[in-house]
This record gives sequence, C-alpha cells and structure tokens, in this order.
Amino acid sequence: MRRIVRPLILTALAACCGAALAAGTDAAPPLGHLPEWAQPESYKLAFKVDPKQEDYSGSTTIKLKLTQPSDFVWIHGKELKVSKVVVTDAAGKKHTGKYTVAAEKEGVARLDLGGKLEGEITVAIDFTAPLNKQLQGLYKVSHEGIPYAMTQMEPVSARYAFPGFDEPRFKTPYDISLTIPADDQGVANTAQVKEEKAGAGWKTLTFSTTKPLPTYLVAFAVGPWDVVKGPDITPTQYRATATPLRGIAAKGEGHRMQHVLGETNSIIHTLEDYYGFGYPFDKLDLLAAPDFSAGAMENAGLVTFRDWLLLIDPDSAANYVRGSFNVNAHELAHQWTGDTVTMAWWNDLWLNEAFATWMQQKVTQKVHPEYRADLDRVRGAQGAMGNDSLVSARKIRQEITGNGDIETAFDGITYQKGAAVLGMFEGFVSEPVFQKGMRAYIQKHKFANATADDLVDSIAEAAGQGDDFKKAFNSFLDQSGVPYVVTEVKTDGGKTVLHMKQSRYLPLGSTGDANRVWGVPMCVRYGVAGGDKVKCEIFNTAEGSMVLDGAAKGTWVMPNANGRGYYRFAEGKADLANLAKVVGKLSDAEQLAYADAVRAGFQHGDLDAGDVLAALKPITASGTREVFTAPMNTFTWIMDHEASTDAQRATLRKWAIDAYKPKLAPLGYRKKAGEKDNDTLTRNVLVAFLADKDIGDKDVRAEMLKQGDAALKTKDGHLDLEAADSDLLATALGVSVQEHGAPAVDALIAEIPKTSDPAKRNAMLVALSEATDPAVANKARDFALGKDVKVGEMAMVLMGGRDSESTRNDQWKWFTTNYDKIVARTGSFAGGKLPSLAAGGGCSKAEADRLSEFFKPRLAQVSGAERGLAQTSEAILLCSALKDKQDPKTIK
Repeated sequence: MRRIVRPLILTALAACCGAALAAGTDAAPPLGHLPEWAQPESYKLAFKVDPKQEDYSGSTTIKLKLTQPSDFVWIHGKELKVSKVVVTDAAGKKHTGKYTVAAEKEGVARLDLGGKLEGEITVAIDFTAPLNKQLQGLYKVSHEGIPYAMTQMEPVSARYAFPGFDEPRFKTPYDISLTIPADDQGVANTAQVKEEKAGAGWKTLTFSTTKPLPTYLVAFAVGPWDVVKGPDITPTQYRATATPLRGIAAKGEGHRMQHVLGETNSIIHTLEDYYGFGYPFDKLDLLAAPDFSAGAMENAGLVTFRDWLLLIDPDSAANYVRGSFNVNAHELAHQWTGDTVTMAWWNDLWLNEAFATWMQQKVTQKVHPEYRADLDRVRGAQGAMGNDSLVSARKIRQEITGNGDIETAFDGITYQKGAAVLGMFEGFVSEPVFQKGMRAYIQKHKFANATADDLVDSIAEAAGQGDDFKKAFNSFLDQSGVPYVVTEVKTDGGKTVLHMKQSRYLPLGSTGDANRVWGVPMCVRYGVAGGDKVKCEIFNTAEGSMVLDGAAKGTWVMPNANGRGYYRFAEGKADLANLAKVVGKLSDAEQLAYADAVRAGFQHGDLDAGDVLAALKPITASGTREVFTAPMNTFTWIMDHEASTDAQRATLRKWAIDAYKPKLAPLGYRKKAGEKDNDTLTRNVLVAFLADKDIGDKDVRAEMLKQGDAALKTKDGHLDLEAADSDLLATALGVSVQEHGAPAVDALIAEIPKTSDPAKRNAMLVALSEATDPAVANKARDFALGKDVKVGEMAMVLMGGRDSESTRNDQWKWFTTNYDKIVARTGSFAGGKLPSLAAGGGCSKAEADRLSEFFKPRLAQVSGAERGLAQTSEAILLCSALKDKQDPKTIK
C-alpha cells in the first residue's frame, strides 16, 4: 500500500501476543495471532450490494481443517450482524453454529461449532453489515452525488467486510460472487466468468477462482463505473498469453484513464524481466477510487488508487503525471512481492513495502530515466533518517503487540529505509548477484508466505556470503536508528588510512544511547592521481580503518560513495574542507549525501547556522533540481526558528533569493508548449519556495497573487481556475488566501462542492490551509469536517497553521475542541497520525507537554496513537533543544 504525504499525497498509513490457545476451552480471545490448529483452506464469498443503500448482506463459506478436536474456533469479524451459522463436519453432517463477539475493538469472535469436531469441516455464515463510512472494509463513497461501494482490506479491515481469518499467513483461494443492481458494474480480483439475472432489478456476477491470497488482498467494487479496455499486456517468454488490462473509473471519468493504461505494459514487462516470472493473475484492472484512505492498494488483479493518480489529461500537472507512473510501478511491483510472495506476519511488512519501493525505483529508472528515481532513492532514505533518529523510532522488523503496531507500520522506516537498506546491500554484492537471489526467493515461496530470514538467506546464497553478511543485513532490520560514521584521514606507515568510528546518530537533546554497532557496507570514494577510486568493506566494529590504496597526497574523501549507504557521516574540519573543494565534481547522489552530512552536523550540534549556510551554498549551484533544492528544508528551519531580528531575516532572504531566483528567470511563470516536465517541476519548487511569505520575493509573490486572483474570478458560474498555470494553481491560490483572507476562503469553500476534478480540488484544499487569520483558518477547518470534503482529503486543510507558535496555538485550540469529530470521521486507520496532526511542527517544551497531557488519557480510544504521541513529542523536544542551542549572531 502506498503511503502519501502533504501537500497532495496524504497518509490516511514478530511474534505477537496471541499464542495458540488450547482447543475446546473458554480462554480469552487471541488479540494477535489466531491459533494454528484451525487452518482455512478455501473461501466462497457471496455479497448482495446496492451502493445506494446503507447496508449490504453476505455469506462466507470457509473450508477449514482442524488439526485437533475442538467445539469452537476463533475468527475475525467486526461490526457484522450474523444471522445464521451452519457447520458441516467431515462426515457431511450439519450442525447449528453460533457466532459471538469476543473482542469488539480488535474484531475477534468465537464461532461455536455445535459439537466437538476434527479434520475437514465447512462453516457457512450469513450476515449483514453497514457500508463503512471510514474507508475501511467494504465502504461507501460518492462521486458527483452518485454512490459507489468498494473495498480496502489492508491491514486488518477485511474483518469489517466478511467473517474470516484476517491474517497474512492464511493464504487460500477465493470464489467471489456479487449480486448487484442490474444497471451497475461489478469488478473483483479475477475475471468475470458468468452473469445471471437475480430477480427484478438485480444480477449476479461470478468470478474465476483466485490464486491463494491473504484476506487483505481480497477486493471488489460495485457501482455505475466506466470500464475502459486498455491495450492487452503482450506475452513474453515468462507469460505465454496476453493479459487483459482495463481501467475502472467513476461514471464520466473513464476517458481520462488512457495515459496510465498506455504506460502499464512497460511496467509489467520490466518487472517480468527482472524476476524471470510472468505476471501471475488472469487480468489486471486499475481502479480510480473517488475516496481512499491510502495512496493506492496492490490488490491482486484489481489495483485501487486515489483517483488523481490515474485520471490524467494532456495538460495535467507534471507532478501528477510522474506520480501516476511511480505509484503504478510501486503497486504492480507488489504483484510479485506481497501478492505472489506474502509476508507471514506484519512484523515483516517491509518484505512487501520496502521491496515495492526499491523495485519501483528500478522500473522508473529504466522506463523513465529522466525522472531521476536514483535520486528519489537517496532523498527517500534521508527523509527516513529524520524519523529514524528518534529514540521512539520503529525497527524495520518491528515486533507487533497489537493492531496499532500494524496500522502504524506503514511509514518511512518500512518504505524508504527498507528500500535504502536493500539498495545498499545490492550495491555491495552487485546488482546481478542480488537479482539472482531475488529470483530464487520468488520461485521458492511463490503463492505462499516468507520471512525476512528467507530473503536474507537467498541473497547470501546467491552472493556466496556467510554468517557475517547475514548478521550485517539483520543489524539493519532488527535494530532502530541510523549509523553515524565519523571518519578521519591519516597517514600510517606511508599508507593513507581512513580511520572510522561508528555509533548511533542522535540529534542534539536526544536521550538515547549512542552505543550501537551495525554491519555497515562502507563504500568510500577518494582522490587518486588523475581521478578517483571507490573501495568497499563491511564495517562491523565500533572502531576500524580502511587503507585507501593509491590515494593522492592530501586526498579528499566522500565516505558514502554513490550516496548508496544508509548511514550518516561526519568529517573533521580539514577533511570536510577538502571535500567541499570538489563537491561540484561529485555525482548528484553524492552531493545529496554531502548536503545531508551538513544537515546532520547541524542537528547534532557540531555546526552553527553560519557554517551550514556557507557549506550548503555550493550545492545551490548544481544544475540538477533534486540537488540544488536539498538545502531548502534546512534553510527553512533556520528562518523559522533562529532568525530573531529584521536584519537576520533580511540576510536569510537575500541568501535564498540570490541562490534561487536566477534559476527561475529563464523559466518564467507559465508552462510553455512542449516544455520538458523537468522544467515544469523546477518552476514549481522555485516559485513555491520564493513565494513563501517568510521569504516573500516581491516579484514572485506579485505574479502568484495576480494568477490566484484571476483564478478566483467567476466565469460561467464557476471559479476560473484555468486562469492560473495548472502546475502553480495551489501556490497561486494560497498566496491569494494569505493576502485576502475571508473573501478568498469563502470563494474556495463555495467552489469545492461544485468541483469533482481531483487535481483542482487538491489545489483548492491546500490553498485553504494557508489562511492565517484565526477565525478564517477555523472556518476552513470547520469546512474540512463537513460532507463536502472527503475523508481522505481532510488532512490537506488540517495540516495548515504550522509556521509560527501563535498559528500553532490557534490550530491546537481548534483541534482539541473538535477532536471527537475528527476521530469520528477518520476512524482507526488514522489513529497513529492524530498527534502529528494536532501538534506537528511544534518546537517548545510547552507544546510537547500539552500534547502529552491531552493524548495520554485518550490513547486507549484510538489504535496507533501511542506510537504517534511518542514520536511527535520527541520531535518537538528535539526541535526545542536545537533552537535553544543556536546563536542567531552567526547569521551574517
């Protein structure tokens, strides 16, 4: 499942406590693993669904194998009203069963079998349930007033849709049938094989039997969908026949699916070539969901997405076009890692998500090298390091102690850190060797489950590596944190030697223990006569050294060659000065690693703001957008938290404008015909940065205000949103909201209910978050809680008001007043994000204290909130510690 982040993409996103219980007892219900003595072998699922109604009915028939005698089994089900249970024993005798809710919050029920049974049995359960309103299980959503029903089962929401064994290790085939209104369309994981009339106004659709799947990958949808045929996925040496491809969109939107359908063949073929294994399902549908809790979901054969990721027009904004390809590649990579081979338990979620992230980057780099997925990998890893520097950070392979741990595992540690660790060890053993290991892993565990040990063993075997390699790999999976490698170049016995010390990277103010050691695949680039050289070794002790063969006298050293390592480095002043002299000659990825080292040194308390601005200035000269924008976040922090006088703010504004405005000049403020999307994206980021009210370049803000005001004028009963550059619409409207306040906000609030286009809605919602007057900002937030804003859109508005302590105070008052309404709309899937939504961006002990005081009594109410509170509070305190350490006089 693809997690998403502001402004346009938002998150909704071990052994366990439930040991196998003795059969035939009344022991407490298992809240983690279900007992292993009851094994589902197949399901028949039949649903009767009319999206116009509030409820639906269904029947679940499960073939079970009991490996020991029992008169009951534990099962998952949540908010289901069961009317009938019939149990058929191994001899064909029928028994009347009983379904009893045992743990309502966790969704665990007891199913009495009507007698002590053993061996092969069949359980048939008839039930009704509400169409969920919080984007979980089988839920209801509307587009232009027309209702649809669709599913989102991951991670533990299948229990809302039907009774079953809702764990990833239980992989079985499914037979699905849908009885739906005669005028509606129904789609599911597999190809439809039959349609029959089912009484007046109804029809029943039957679908082919699925491959073995876990419950979280079961998917179907009902409504007046547009079903658009795409180009069949052509055969390859790994797949003998063509695979049907379709796009599914809300009524009237199907024509906008052609772009993504046209890109899909290249993605599937690239994945098949890498894995040496053909796409394994009988068809592929891509569905544009009108509302969705995640970014996208890798359901086998029926992949679901937020609509704006699939509905692409010829003039769509460049970030939507790139996002569409990247997310599609991520979800289709899951068809191998996640769907074909599934983690055995949620502690190994990274086997799904890290691999899909890593593989997406490989696919994008091959099909669209201009998208620079190689740099996305580095930037993603560095983003994950921010969270991983917290004492409260998760491990990649995190123990699961309850559903909250599952729901909060969809984060940067699982996705970006996991992908970076894979890429680091891939670089160490070489890409062909790693591919050999991956192919063996897929073949060995296809249509079954796997663990981290299975994967590491496969890579080690392919590489001819032993226990030291496995220990090094596992050191990144089984402990949290970022390795911090401090290096120093010395001359020992006539040789140039790099001395190294490693510890856990901890920011200034952290209460963590830095004494931690990893098996770090250190790859170092250094200067030699006439060029440079790279040397790699596994560094698995607290202190060590590496001989730099052939190093030039007074050599420079880049301690993270190719930016591939998941670690931070620090150098002494002399070595850092030598590196700074050649930084412009390093690769783009290495320049990103250099910029991260500067930021890390600042957050560690080793560099002051003046040092940072001087060290980062050379990076701004790069011609690569991903590189020259790398200093922006650090600069923004200094501007927000350190500058205390008008003179200091003026100095910082001059630094920013001098560095970035010349890059904007040749691009202008409007997209040109035939323009490369890299130029479009460069304009976007430069305009958004320079138009920010704290930098406030007068020319850029004036142009954005002009475009925003033009977009706010009425034309044919709607705002004239096309009057602004489509890629800059959110920024332009945001400046108008900042400048005009209530009139601009009122105009947007009036327009949003009349607009179904997701890109325009996103731009308007993000603009609403820019309101600064407390009363106006609260009006925008109140609107976000209403029916005209979809559940999955709310956070775009609620994430505003973070720039200053006063605006955070206003936002805090509103949040705490409306907390119950927020929880009621978002449900459990957003629990881990609530503390960050309430106080993210805080930078004082007082803010951390009030956050803890508010949430601690409420932690039991929403799963995942405990981890969210710990991480948000810690981040606030670290920001406060860094702020207190700074001397604004260094800004000059």
